[in-house]
Amino acid sequence: MKITQLTVYPVKSLQGIDVTQSDMHAHGLAWDRRWMLVDAQQRFVTQRQLPALATVSVALTSDSLVFSHPAVEPLAISLEEPEGNLRLVSVWNDHCKALPESDAVSEWLEAALGEQAKGISLVRFATTFTRAVEEDFLAGGEAHTYFADGYPFLITTTGSLDALNNALVVAGNTPVPMNRFRPNIVVACDEAWQEDGWGTLKSDTYQLTLRKPCQRCKIITVDQQTGTIPAQAEPLKTLLALNTQPHLKGAHFGQNATLTAGDGSVIRVGDEVTATRREA
Repeated sequence: MKITQLTVYPVKSLQGIDVTQSDMHAHGLAWDRRWMLVDAQQRFVTQRQLPALATVSVALTSDSLVFSHPAVEPLAISLEEPEGNLRLVSVWNDHCKALPESDAVSEWLEAALGEQAKGISLVRFATTFTRAVEEDFLAGGEAHTYFADGYPFLITTTGSLDALNNALVVAGNTPVPMNRFRPNIVVACDEAWQEDGWGTLKSDTYQLTLRKPCQRCKIITVDQQTGTIPAQAEPLKTLLALNTQPHLKGAHFGQNATLTAGDGSVIRVGDEVTATRREA
């Protein structure tokens, strides 16, 4: 099997950046989920509340994080850590320490997205702080991540997307692209749902351990280019009907993973990888 796609999401819930290679770290791919948007109560804001966030594209230069949107001029944010007091911000039930970016970012977001973005600010994960991954699925180990929902890596496969799209077409719906699921790593695999039985995914230089099926929410109904919802409840409704995890409630697609060997190695599109079966 080969890796066919790598995507980094520097800002949680904004557009991702497809890359040909990335440094691997315990907390995720380089620059992944390093920033996050928060409301006035310092709670995380995502496409769940504001689908239009999908229309903000992101780029990384040698010294800047750059926001772009059709309605406004691009905004460059220095990669140097901002000065200012640490804030306590929340992601689900986790409280994390973060550094606030300048008010210019908030002004830019409101100009780009309108009144719905009023009161939103950008924060950067404070790397002096460690956010632990839930212990329940780590088999006695430990892992940490930045502002991802819960795990540092999300792995999906082409075979599972093909199966979902076949089901969508049979029901008279339009197929969806992989970006609806916002994975970090996409593996070419002919058979659907094979990843749900994998224990590890290995190359010559790194090993990822698959920990937990990824339960999906309404974000997968959002077109990741337009920020609109083209077909109400789809593909969530079809994925729910497929019931890929019969022993779990909800709709699932992809596997959450942690890095268990190869911290500091490089992962590349085209890497040959092998999977081991998950122990029962």
